[in-house]
Formats: sequence, structure tokens, C-alpha cells
Amino acid sequence: MATNHSSDESGTVSRTSSRTSISSTIVQPSTTVLASSRAVLNGHLTAATIVISLDSGKITSIHHSVLPASHFPTGTLYVDHSPHILLPGLVDAHVHLNEPGRTEWEGFWTGTRAAAFGGVTTVVDMPLNAIPPTTTVNGLEEKVRAAQGQCWVDVGFYGGIVPGNDKELKPLVKRGVRGFKGFLIDSGVEEFPAVSSTDIAKAMIELADQPTTLMFHAEMIPPISDSVGDDVQHSLPPLAPVGPLNEYNTFLASRPPSFETYAIAEILSLAHLAPRLPLHIVHLSALEAIPLLRNARAAGIKITAETCFHYLSLAAETIQNGDTRHKCCPPIRKQTNQDSLWSELLRKDDSVIKTIVSDHSPCTPDLKLLPEGIAGAVTSSSTDEIGDFFAAWGGVSSVGLGISILWTEGQKRGVTAEDIVRWCCKNTAQQIGVGHRKGDLQVGYDGDVAVFDDEATFEVEPSTMLFRNKCSPYQGKMLKGVVKETWLRGHQIHSRESGFNAKQGPFGELLLEPRSS
Repeated sequence: MATNHSSDESGTVSRTSSRTSISSTIVQPSTTVLASSRAVLNGHLTAATIVISLDSGKITSIHHSVLPASHFPTGTLYVDHSPHILLPGLVDAHVHLNEPGRTEWEGFWTGTRAAAFGGVTTVVDMPLNAIPPTTTVNGLEEKVRAAQGQCWVDVGFYGGIVPGNDKELKPLVKRGVRGFKGFLIDSGVEEFPAVSSTDIAKAMIELADQPTTLMFHAEMIPPISDSVGDDVQHSLPPLAPVGPLNEYNTFLASRPPSFETYAIAEILSLAHLAPRLPLHIVHLSALEAIPLLRNARAAGIKITAETCFHYLSLAAETIQNGDTRHKCCPPIRKQTNQDSLWSELLRKDDSVIKTIVSDHSPCTPDLKLLPEGIAGAVTSSSTDEIGDFFAAWGGVSSVGLGISILWTEGQKRGVTAEDIVRWCCKNTAQQIGVGHRKGDLQVGYDGDVAVFDDEATFEVEPSTMLFRNKCSPYQGKMLKGVVKETWLRGHQIHSRESGFNAKQGPFGELLLEPRSS
């Protein structure tokens, strides 16, 4: 049966697609076949026909051409997505799902549906903002119980390093956490305190021979500074903010690049304690940190960095007073800084920035303290703090929008589909220890596929922000690139035209097999 269809999708401008589908009404198909004139296979754009077993969820064969439906047995579920691009399902290796404990901020159900909307088939939940945090085996078990039956995509978990939990780390490795994260500065939640150099040293020694990755929120107040973080906003000079609290430049000055470079230097000074342990800097913001990381890698230190969609698409110069939707830590810096991050990403040789993630860190809209007139604003009891960048919760909501943000910004920088697969699929999968089964379209890998229309556009509005709280700096922006369908292990879990497969329901897996590397 051949069908031609075109959808408006709430103002989306999309190209008409031609698709062929054959299905049996007698037995359920045991195979899914996805074909297109364009697919990214092993880092290269080519025509492809991908055969996925629904019994194993694995790719069983790949043909480097578009085979017709007649090539396959009657009853095979076959879809030709030409000319759209078949990509590996994205792996977002930095998401805060906040359940249990702060489910009003986000949750497994809403967060994973938002991910699926944007072609993300695997997310990794950060160890903080849920209560309890994932700093003990008991904390992990509570999170696993909360996630059961709620996940529309596959979900992994990070453990946390906090003062005094070093003896919990090896048991957490054995229970399948994908890595560990610690803060060198106040995290914003009291149940996840910052670590000292002594704590970091203990963690490195404990994990030195373990198959894991040790990651850091790399901001640290230098011994002498005229700027401060959130926790010292009303103090005597020279630690007081340098201007009005509702001006973004005041906030930006309070988290200077030196916070990042000082923290990274501290981490590198301890790296000799665990020379084989991979180290990773999360949400790198400051261009000044790049030479430090490059020199460290040249010296043999196993360290990488990630950056975020918001650092690559938003700039300080365009942030209006009081628009705290843009508040995050480290902060969104100036356009020249953004340009330098892009330059590093697009290096032809060894970039120190290996991955791009969302760092989706939502909250209820009242905690953003937005002034009236800004999308997402709600009435707040703290009227004297409206628009205060220091008092507002820090975090940008964007899970499920990332590929479109990246494609939109990347059009003027020569970004290709192969680049996105490298940054958001292959390298993120390797970072979390699932590079043997996710992040690429290869025989033996999970049949996770995002069908990407690289020409369609859409406006970010509540209907296209599937995370729980519709409060994001991207609201009202036009983005290019639409994920038409998302497939998880050969099953279609979301279609831009028909939504979620409610009859099938969520069948995402929890990635709890211990890492081997």
C-alpha cells in the first residue's frame, strides 16, 4: 500500500514524503525494515535498507541500497523513508529526570516522552535533583523502582560522588551505573554537597581500576576572587554582585571563566592518582579551558569534555533583563565564546570536546521567578525577587529539542548529519559504556533509529515541548530539522504525525548491566 502524506504540525513547514508499507493482518511481523536513500552508517552518508529483528531488537542485516518491499517476505513491516535521513537513535548522556522526590519538576514518563519526540532513544539520568540522590546503592534502588514501567526510551543512571561516600562507589559500579559525577562548587541542592580535593582523591583511588568514568561539574571559586556564585549573593564587598540582580551581565560576571579553569586545573593535578581512569568535564562553557584540556591530553591524561546545545546556540548579548530561563551554571557566555566552542568541535584533528548533550535541568516555572510578559512566567510569592538571576533556579530545559537546535545553528557552520551522529550518538554511547550496542547503525546493534527531515521547520511552543514544565528559552524560536519518527529496537515509539503508540505503551529498558570498559 503506497501512501503520500503531508502534515501541518502546528505551523511546521514539512516536505511531502512518499512511503511504502506492507503489513500482515494475520500474524504480527517479526521483522522491521527501514529504508532510505540517505542514512548515516558507520559515520558515512549512504543509501541503506536496515533489517531489525523484533524478537531480539537487534539489527540483523544492512544493505547499502534501497531494496523494495517485494524483496522481503509478505507480512514484513517495511517503510521507505526516502529522502529523510536515517540516524542512530540519539544518546543524551546528561539529563535530570528528578524522580523520585522532585517529580513536579520532571519525571521518567514526561522526560522520556520528550526525549523520544526528538529522536533520543537513550538518556542517562544525573545523580542529583532526585531525592534521594544516587550516591548509595539504596538510592539507586529507589530510582530504579520509580522508573519501572514509565520509560519510553532506554534509561541509564549515573552515580554521584559526595563527601564520605567513597566506599559506595565500587558497589554502584557493580550495580550498573554508567559513571560518576561530582561538584567542585555548591550544587544548589543540600542533599548533594560539593567535594573537596581530598574527596576527589579518595574517589579516584577507589575507582582507579574500575570500568567507569569520573565526571565533574568544573567550577570552583579561586582563592582570590571579586565574583561569587549563587550562595554568596548578599555580602559585603568585594564579594557582592557587580550590578543589578536582574541584569544578565551581573550574573555572568559572578561565574567568570576562571571558575572553570581553576576547577579543571585542580582535577588535572590529581589525575596521576588514577592514570587509567577516564575523566570527563560536563557542560564545558569557557573557551579558556580548552588549552588546559588539550595540553593534558597531549601529556597522556585520559580526559574529555562535553558541551551543551545552549552554549552553542544562545549568547549573553541577546539575553534580556529578567529572562531567567537562560540561567544555568556555568553560564551562557558571549558570542565570541560560542564561536570558539564551535571552532573546537569542528577541528579536523583531535577535539577535546567529544560530545554534545542537553543538560536538561528543569524546575517548576515559579522557581524561575520570571517577570510577566515572558513565556513561561507564573505568579510567584517572591515578588521582590522577580527576574533575579541569583535567586532563580538554574537550568535550561531542552530535552528532545537538541537535534533541531544543533541543526539550525549548524547550518551556517557547515555541520553535517555525520557530525551530529559523532557528537550525539557514537561518542555519547561510548562515554556511558554502551558503544557496543548503541550510537551507530551496525549489524548486532540495537535497532534504534531516528528518521530526520533535514528541511522541515517548526516553532517551539508548548505542543513541541513535551517535558513536564513548559518553560524554556527556546520557546517562540523557529528551528530547522524535524524528527519524523523514532524507533526503539525496531518498534515505532513516536511519530510526528500520530504521536505515541499508546497501545504498545512504554517499553524502554533500564541500562543496568555493569560496564565492561
